Amino acid sequence: MKLIRYGQPGQEKPGVLLNDQRYDVSAFGQDYTEEFFATDGLQRLADFVQSHEGQLPQVADSERLGPPVARPSKILCIGLNYADHAKETGATPPAEPVLFMKSTTAYVGPNDDIIIPKNSVKTDWEVELAVVIGKRASYVEEADAEQYIAGYVLHNDVSEREFQLERSGTWDKGKGCDTFAPVGPFLATPDELGDIDNLRLWLTVNGQMMQDGTTANLIFKIPFLVSYLSQFMTLLPGDIISTGTPAGVGLGFKPPVYLKPGDVVELGIDGLGTSRQVVKAYAAH
Repeated sequence: MKLIRYGQPGQEKPGVLLNDQRYDVSAFGQDYTEEFFATDGLQRLADFVQSHEGQLPQVADSERLGPPVARPSKILCIGLNYADHAKETGATPPAEPVLFMKSTTAYVGPNDDIIIPKNSVKTDWEVELAVVIGKRASYVEEADAEQYIAGYVLHNDVSEREFQLERSGTWDKGKGCDTFAPVGPFLATPDELGDIDNLRLWLTVNGQMMQDGTTANLIFKIPFLVSYLSQFMTLLPGDIISTGTPAGVGLGFKPPVYLKPGDVVELGIDGLGTSRQVVKAYAAH
């Protein structure tokens, strides 16, 4: 199953994607929230869709897509999780996963604009496979991790490298700016994807291929990450874990290349669709 949310920011309605056509499931009566996932929502939704086959209202392609999960309690991210990316940034591949968090206020739809933050000169891109947690997870064994996964989403882990690396302290400063977490277009349940360890992921800027990698090169695999993170905090239904980016980020070029107003970023992962963001300058409201 593929879940979408559509409509204006803050007013999104739940929907599903069936044979590449969008359908509204507002009559199901529940958005894709923590409570939805925690109460076997995916199965209840599947039953609802099946019982209303041919009766669901279509959603126009012109409608804005929101992020496919109603605002998660947290967005957890893994740094330096592809060996080629660690190498291009001059970092040693980590012995344990590098963890940082993105603010939930960074969370936007897949085709929303990226806003370059005030005083930023080093805004960068990162295509990533992200995992959505399906049920409360604490001290999970790696062998059991897959039963805690609701599905997967495409994520652009937008990053401000000066804020992240040159302003001391944690990476979070360069990761949580407004619009820095475009997610979607849809959440795909695991049965939609096949081999999660062999998905191509790619990103272009203004049509030029920048990143072209595969999840086969993940240093720490997804079941391990779910188990690992659950040793340090309880993962709640709807939480998002972004698993890292392959080589090809702007920071890795010599000299580095960063986003500027007017740039168009497009990205995709096998089975998870594509997204497109236009880069805009910060403007005081």
